[in-house]
Amino acid sequence: MPLWLRVRLSLAMFLEFFTWGAWYVTLGTYLFDQLGASAVQVGSAYANFSIAAALSPVFVGLVADRYFAAQRVLGVLHLLGASVLLILANTADYGVFWWLLLLYALLFAPTMALMNSVTFRQLKDAGREFPLIRVFGTAGWIVAGLLLGYLGMESSTSMFYLAGGASAVLGLVSFMLPETPPDRTATTSLGAVLGKEALVLFKQRSFSVFFLASLAICIPLSFYYSFANPYLNDLGITNAAGKMTLGQLSEFLFLLVIPFAFRRLGIKVILVIGIIAWIVRYILFAFGDADSGMGLLYLGILLHGVCYDFFFVSGQIYVDRTAGDRIRSSAQGLITVATYGVGMLIGSYIAGLITEWFMLPEGSAMQFNWQGVWLVPAGIAAVVLVVFLISFRDRPVDEQNGR
Repeated sequence: MPLWLRVRLSLAMFLEFFTWGAWYVTLGTYLFDQLGASAVQVGSAYANFSIAAALSPVFVGLVADRYFAAQRVLGVLHLLGASVLLILANTADYGVFWWLLLLYALLFAPTMALMNSVTFRQLKDAGREFPLIRVFGTAGWIVAGLLLGYLGMESSTSMFYLAGGASAVLGLVSFMLPETPPDRTATTSLGAVLGKEALVLFKQRSFSVFFLASLAICIPLSFYYSFANPYLNDLGITNAAGKMTLGQLSEFLFLLVIPFAFRRLGIKVILVIGIIAWIVRYILFAFGDADSGMGLLYLGILLHGVCYDFFFVSGQIYVDRTAGDRIRSSAQGLITVATYGVGMLIGSYIAGLITEWFMLPEGSAMQFNWQGVWLVPAGIAAVVLVVFLISFRDRPVDEQNGR
């Protein structure tokens, strides 16, 4: 790949995740501090991204991929998104903020698939070349978190200006990306986009168990995304957003472990380790504090790589192997809409309701009884673990595909 092309793709990937990371992690803290939102409202705000994630495949599959050049759609969406972010920074009413955030999420969510589409179309060996470009996305998320924490922007409108500036730059950079024309010969249907063809996989009990476990484990995941940063700030921990970037470093490192784990352990053991990690993480959060328990909090953050990679990334590989060549795309579309759409939508509202239930009286040292909050997702993950251990059977790949 020519160096200039690699630089452009890497820069775009960096800015894509920098833009996302500049507001997503600290949104809960901002809503608590600046808008006086309740925990239920924080959960509702995060649910917007789940709504957008569920609708995004429809827009990309039925509109963007068939009628417009991907890099131009990417540029327009990011320029529009930058404008909405600037308006969000100047919105003090939660009701108005919620609708604007939904609009922004609807603009941003499709850009993730479009960014991958533009990148993959330029690669000759995706397995070797894509990780070298995708790693800049992880770097962008980490840099955003470090800047937010170092500059004290975690509960400031400045984070929207930071994200908006990055989005505007990415919008301009997108128009300099390689031409990625639409595929007007595609016959993609709404059913195919939503994974209708993959429904045949539910005839396999283990796939059904995995599917339901994926939905359920999205609830603990939602607790982390919505309330981990407010929790650390409520404890009085400085540079909380910067410290949370350790989770992304962990995620990157454990991605490298997955190929070896598959050869040594098998899919069931890997998924079980991922679920156990969620339980351990929230127990660590429940008993950590800003003094002698700080080490527990660091361990909980560092477990993000095991929690996410060993369940969600490995789960995508499991779906790929179970589906086979004929319905692979449909199966991935189904599990994506189910988890990042439906699962995270339900999880965001449940996380908000549970956290609100543990709110402490006004004048208390902290805003919530965080130990009670974190033990709930730990318990949910424990139930998922028991059901999964009993019900899931790790079948050989050849048997899964009916050979």
